[in-house]
Amino acid sequence: MKAFVVDKYKKSGPLRLADMPDPEIGADDVLVRMHAAAINLLDSKVRDGAFKLFLPYRPPFILGHDLAGTVLRTGANVQQFKAGDEVYARPRDGRVGTFAERIAVDASDLALKPASLSMEEAASIPLVGLTAWQALVELGKLKPGQKVFIQAGSGGVGTFAIQLAKHLGATVATTTSAANTELVRSLGADVVIDYKTQDFEQLLSGYDLVLNSQDARTLAKSLNVLKPGGKLISISGPPDIAFARSLGLNPVLRFVMRMLSRGIVKKAKRRGVDYAFLFMRADGRQLAEIAKLIDGGVIRAVVDKVFPFAQTADALAYVETGRAKGKVVVRAL
Repeated sequence: MKAFVVDKYKKSGPLRLADMPDPEIGADDVLVRMHAAAINLLDSKVRDGAFKLFLPYRPPFILGHDLAGTVLRTGANVQQFKAGDEVYARPRDGRVGTFAERIAVDASDLALKPASLSMEEAASIPLVGLTAWQALVELGKLKPGQKVFIQAGSGGVGTFAIQLAKHLGATVATTTSAANTELVRSLGADVVIDYKTQDFEQLLSGYDLVLNSQDARTLAKSLNVLKPGGKLISISGPPDIAFARSLGLNPVLRFVMRMLSRGIVKKAKRRGVDYAFLFMRADGRQLAEIAKLIDGGVIRAVVDKVFPFAQTADALAYVETGRAKGKVVVRAL
């Protein structure tokens, strides 16, 4: 089959179109014919080797973390899916590879595709949808009447998280450029801050939750908008000791994670707030819940551009510019 592969870890390294062996499926797996795959900054970071200490892939490996497609075949233990089902997923770490014609996915990572979405729209959802769900529902336990600050509201995670937070009954503040103000307001943002001309630290206070997706300076500033007892959840780092434990990392890597997050954890404690790092995990059951919200009209997909499969490398380069509104998707062969 055709696939885009990483031949070696390298900053801004190239993707190569290659002929790769067809996936083999185990008893708990589903073989999916790819129709569309979304592009994520996570793809860039994996290619660059940013996570190879705790998430190693052996080159050459196929890149890609989001999928929408059709079931071709199921393993012996799989009961919930059958050939012909339209599905979507974010395959679990260690088994990614959606920039390909076919992929084998653990059945527990899959869900039926939202019926109201096209394949391209459905492919845009899994990674950002699961990230927002796990940040706001699982870790944040966001409740009606609370206030949440979601950074980068016009990005992939931001466009989904704003809608989910509004559905949960929260007041939502976000940052974006002036050009994207109308977009984020249409998604439900109550307070919109132009990051180019305004300082959110001076404008926001008393917030219950912050979803951080930016750099270390923004992370530190975010502490100051939280009320005592608030929560700062970061999807851009630094990783913390709880994350290290969840992966079962060895003592050396646990120590590294502790040191990486030591500064922000100390600052958070001094302000009486909690800090947590979130590295989204695959979960088909959560995707099924998200599909209900989408088909119920609560959340809509926001897709900036759709590229043909042959231009997957160009699509990744476009995402790396940071100019995408919502998600960028590749249409499979």
